[in-house]
Amino acid sequence: MTQHDDRAPGTAGLSRRGLFRAGAIGTAAAAASWGTAGAAGATTAGGGPHDDTGVALVVLGTAAGPPVESGHAGISTVLRVHGRNYVVDCGRGAVTQYNRAGLALPDLAGIFITHLHADHLADYYNFFLLGGWGDGDGRGDAGLTTTVPVVGPGPAGALPPAFGGGEVPTVAPDDPTPGLATLTRKSIEAHAYSTNVFLRDSGIPDVRDLIDVREIDVPDVGADPLGDTAPAMEPFAVYEDDRVRVSAVLVPHGPVFPSFAFRFDTDGGSVVFSGDTARSDNVVRLARGADVLVHEAIDLDHYRSVGTPEVVLSHLEQSHTTTEDVGRVAQAAGAGLLVLSHLAPGAEGTVPDGRWVSRARRHFDGRVVRARELMRLPVRPRR
Repeated sequence: MTQHDDRAPGTAGLSRRGLFRAGAIGTAAAAASWGTAGAAGATTAGGGPHDDTGVALVVLGTAAGPPVESGHAGISTVLRVHGRNYVVDCGRGAVTQYNRAGLALPDLAGIFITHLHADHLADYYNFFLLGGWGDGDGRGDAGLTTTVPVVGPGPAGALPPAFGGGEVPTVAPDDPTPGLATLTRKSIEAHAYSTNVFLRDSGIPDVRDLIDVREIDVPDVGADPLGDTAPAMEPFAVYEDDRVRVSAVLVPHGPVFPSFAFRFDTDGGSVVFSGDTARSDNVVRLARGADVLVHEAIDLDHYRSVGTPEVVLSHLEQSHTTTEDVGRVAQAAGAGLLVLSHLAPGAEGTVPDGRWVSRARRHFDGRVVRARELMRLPVRPRR
């Protein structure tokens, strides 16, 4: 498995360092699961520094979909590993939520993008456009000063037919399916004036020195942007440093390609992020024995109750996972704790609060938590 580097074209092999020299992560850790404290250890993040000795999830945003919701930030979660922060998806408001959670920008160790829908990207470039300034709330935190790896999808390669048929316009017809590297490069270019002025009068870091884009090479498993976007496959490595090893699988998310789920293995437990996906055996393979599975969920009964047309319901079902099926996935994987996030619908009161958890529990024997913004959940391997 290789990764494209937008700053140095070509490919670079993954290293084998730190945790794996010591054998701290491997079969035993991958088979570990949630300890007896479970979700009881959940707290609300915010304000002050975090414990640098353990592994924890910090929920930044839980909202599904592009529409703006005043009460919820867009989907984004941090896995904090021994004082370093790995951000998975960067939905609307993620940078503000990162700050509200008391997380320091110099501790940002990586950003992982599951797919290139706008609701997972809205705040991505803000981590770098604004990150060099540091904290503005008087805590005195410095801004970004070192290069941050950004791991995510390359170009799709083709546009699917329009949903429902018919003709639709094509934006940027010369490059209609840019990947993460091109998206980043064009973001830098589009903000050049602001960056150039601030470089001269405020001495901010050069944003080009802060971003190390690594597009994921999709293994040859027969995946096709106009056909099967997520064939059956085994997890493959996409990133490794001295704290985490990250592997991925393709997942089915309607017409979107490539769309990934990620697994983080650490010396303090394993965490899987489903990304946006219909029910997928690839997620089961990726999450086998994981201590925590963070999975999206949709309540189709709500959409039926408000008169959503059947063709749209079918489209939603091909792109997302019902809460009951999330429970089935977690059970088949043998996950320890199931965290429901990227909830559709996400607005308070549209779905009875307890229904998310109760429906997942119909098919899953472990603990279930509905994610809430600024929630902090300790990750503990099962003994």
